This record gives sequence, structure tokens and C-alpha cells, in this order.
Amino acid sequence: MATIVTDAWEIDIPADVLDLDSFRRWAHSDRFPEHGRIWWLAGKVWADMGQEQLFTHNLVKTQIAAVLTRLVDEGDLGVLFGDGILLSNFEADISGTPDALFLSAATLGSDRVRLIEGAEAGYVEIQGSPDMVLEVVSRSSTRKDQVILRKAYWEAGVREYWLADARGAAPKLEILRHGARGYSAVRPQEGWIRSTVFANSFRLTRSAGVSGHPKYRLEVR
Repeated sequence: MATIVTDAWEIDIPADVLDLDSFRRWAHSDRFPEHGRIWWLAGKVWADMGQEQLFTHNLVKTQIAAVLTRLVDEGDLGVLFGDGILLSNFEADISGTPDALFLSAATLGSDRVRLIEGAEAGYVEIQGSPDMVLEVVSRSSTRKDQVILRKAYWEAGVREYWLADARGAAPKLEILRHGARGYSAVRPQEGWIRSTVFANSFRLTRSAGVSGHPKYRLEVR
């Protein structure tokens, strides 16, 4: 058994976690840590045990997921899943929990994805290629989100990879579109970024909210 020690947590990785399937078994077991974000990424266990920031991470993903959920529901486009859903893809050799992901109605009715049932009841995992995945960048996840997952999601056939980063002077939203050799960033048009998956343009803004804390809006047109 390997052990990862951080300032706040100590994680024991079972000795039998050697590949994607064994990681998935661990992720569905009672032995899996309740805190932190732990992934299987191309042959390695990756653990981010940093605390989630309220205003540069949690609030951003909540706002984006809320707006997209409303858009998806109103158009009956498919299903938008928020934080906590286990996504696995064998071609990319990855398994973990994105900040959000979207499955279109067409994808749900195809062989692009499989919904995996749990041992007791209900569905607990998505296998395959979502139409869109969201990651909100934090200090401890920069390399994972911008480098490792950018390559992995492309290999997994994810049509759009959304990257949000609210740590700077202005919040940044990128929509990366799947291409033959990798992802390419959609060029903003007067500050708006076009999504082919959702057939709308978006921009992420920030203003002063309650007690001066940041307030985010994902605008749609």
C-alpha cells in the first residue's frame, strides 16, 4: 500500500490499484477517501487535497452549472451533471470527477456513453465520451486541468472542454473544441465565445455581490 501525505491529509492507496479497472473498484468502495479530488490519469493516481476556494472555484462552477442546467432543461437538450459524478474513459485511461459534464440526447441514445449501475441501486458512473466537460482551475489543479486533462479529454473524444479561471483580475472562460490533432480554443467575438455543443455564445463576468464578495454571471446569447 502506498501512502500520500499532505499538510492536511494522509491517503492510503491500496496495493491492488494498478490500472483503471482497479482504480474504479477502489473509487466505488468504502475505502475511497471522502475528501479531496483523486483521479486515475494515464497510469498514475493523482490526488488534489487542497481545500476548495469559495469565491474562485465553488461559486464559479455553481454559476456555470446552474445556467447550463436551465438552458439544457428549457431546450430538452439532454442532461447536465454537476460536481461529483465519476467519469471513466478507457481510451484515455482516466477516471475521476469533473466539475460538470453534459450528455446530449443524441449521445445518451448512442454507444458513446454507458451509465454504470451501482452495487446497491441507481447509476454511479459514466463511461465513455461526454459532449462537454467543465473544469474550474485552482492553484493546486493548474497542471492537471490545463495540461493533463486537456490531452486526456481530447483522447476521450470530448467535443468541448470548458476551462474557467477566476483567479485573475477578470474571470476567464475558454471553450476548447475537439479537432483532429488536439483541442483548439474558440476565438472570442467581442467578448463572446461560441459553443457548438449548446448552439449559443457565452461570457463569464464578475461583479461585486453581497458584502463586497465576488458575484459571477454566465451570460448567454
